[in-house]
This record gives sequence, structure tokens and C-alpha cells, in this order.
Amino acid sequence: MFKKDIFGHYIFIKKWLIRFIGIVTFPGFNWFNKIKITGTENLENLPETNVLFVSNHQTYFADVIAYIHIFCSHKFGFKNKISNPIYLLNPKTNNYFIAAEETMKAGLLPKIFAYVGSVSIKRTWRAHGQDVNRQVDMGDISNIGKAIEDGWVITFPQGTTKPFVPGRRGTIHLIKTYKTVVVPITIKGFRFAFDKKGLKFKKTGVELAINIKPPLTINFDDNSDVILEQIMDAIEQSEKFKPSVLEKAHTK
Repeated sequence: MFKKDIFGHYIFIKKWLIRFIGIVTFPGFNWFNKIKITGTENLENLPETNVLFVSNHQTYFADVIAYIHIFCSHKFGFKNKISNPIYLLNPKTNNYFIAAEETMKAGLLPKIFAYVGSVSIKRTWRAHGQDVNRQVDMGDISNIGKAIEDGWVITFPQGTTKPFVPGRRGTIHLIKTYKTVVVPITIKGFRFAFDKKGLKFKKTGVELAINIKPPLTINFDDNSDVILEQIMDAIEQSEKFKPSVLEKAHTK
């Protein structure tokens, strides 16, 4: 009962918080909208630690909540679905996600997420709506490393919910430093169903889609730009995936 995670958070409290978040958000994914999940078979043989999920980003919280649902459902033995909330009885607790520090301080829900598994970082390029240019906080890197060594970590290489923004090299630094298993995920439909924070509906009846792809084969000795390009292709956020490019290619 008094067991703690790597950051000193009580596991039994984390379980109850995950159950609470799961129950509150379950209808939004299954009743008010419909979620299509593919690729959970790619979670089957992953190690319990040292896994980094890289994903495009559409809302602050709904994306992460959906991943928590999927990981808990998979732990319970379900494949490609989160339609039976019985999996919340025994949730997976060593899930972590990287989030901007200022986002995780704004309100009660971010504080709950901070306990559940967010690893807050100070963005080096943006703060309080302003462009900045500051050094990486090595304490942030250390905390992410602890999370990686304890379980599965979700990160969003673009650092923003805007589509087709170039990825940040910080993700590559983590991959090279910790030699992580890298699993790409693509997410669609969330920006149409939810507001930017992912806490309110913009529209119902939206088909949400999450595709978990096989782990990438990465040469850790490759140039950072090469690995970053590989990741951006995998999460379908590189130039060649922009709609205008696809439309032009289709008309040729």
C-alpha cells in the first residue's frame, strides 16, 4: 500500500487517480465519439522499461488520456479496444508523459496529471506565449531518464499541437542517451472532437483514430538529423505528409 514510484508518488493513489480519469473520460471516447485503435499487437513484446513512444500531438490532455486507456486495456488483455472499462480495476501505473512545465501548473487537472505521471520540462523555445532561447535544464533530462528507466514514456517531438511543425532535437538526445526502444504512434480526429486542452467537446460523432506502429530500427550512431527525419516520417508529420503535397501527388 505504501509503495512509491520513482518520483516518490504513492502507487495506490496513482491507481485511484487513473481510475477516476478513466471513468470520467470513457464516454468521450466510446459514446460521444468513436475511437478506432490499431496496432496494439506491437505492444506485446515491448520491455517493461526503456520504451519511448513518439507521437503527433492534437490536444494537451485528450491524446495522453487515450494512451493511458490503451495501455491499461492492453495490460488487461484486450486488443485494439477500450470499450470495456473493467481494465481500470488494475491500471498500468508506470506510464509517463513529457509535458511543458507551464501547462502542468495551470489548474487542478494538470496537478492530478503531474501525480499520475507527467514529467514537466521547461521548454527552451517557448514560455508563457513568448518565443525564448534558453539552455536545456539538465534536471529535466535527469527526470525524463528516471521515467524511461522505470517504464513507458510518451513524448511529442514537435512540442506543439500544430500539425507539420518540425520536430525538436531534444527527443533525439533522449533516444541517443538512453538507447530507448522507439515506438511511433499516429493520432487523428482529436483536434476536431475536442478543444485545444482536450477537456471539452467541440463536436461529437467524430471518428478518432490511433495507430500504434512497430518499433523503429534506429542506428544510434546516425546523425541526429537522420534520426529526427526517421521519426517525423513515422508519425506522419514530415513535409511529404502535408495534405497539399498528397493532393498534388494524387492528381498526377
